[in-house]
Amino acid sequence: MNDIFKKRETNFLIQLLGLSALIFSIHYYLIFHFAKEVILFFPLWHIYAFHIITVIIIYTLINYRASIGKTEVFNAFILGMLLKMILTIVFLLPWILSKPEQKGVDLANFFIPYFIFLSFEVFSVVKILQK
Repeated sequence: MNDIFKKRETNFLIQLLGLSALIFSIHYYLIFHFAKEVILFFPLWHIYAFHIITVIIIYTLINYRASIGKTEVFNAFILGMLLKMILTIVFLLPWILSKPEQKGVDLANFFIPYFIFLSFEVFSVVKILQK
């Protein structure tokens, strides 16, 4: 591996773990204090593990392609987003098939962090694309 790849990957992982810890803490605090009685279909740690893993996979793929000199990084990013959407449907399929009673809380628990992680991922990939 070259040094550029390692440096970008390390910086990205540190930022991702910091962001994850921050929003997980806020999310857990809000659920604990304002929705104790709500029974969630997916535990919060499942949701965050899914988001962290998918973001790491997509960013690592793009970072690797950019570090070896490939110029079609944008195509890899679009393919990664398509894969992420498919994995999201697969992840949510048990919830969808169970005909949940409380749709709003479970959807918000999944998609608010989803869009925060997606924004962070896009911001990080744009930094690679600018170079």
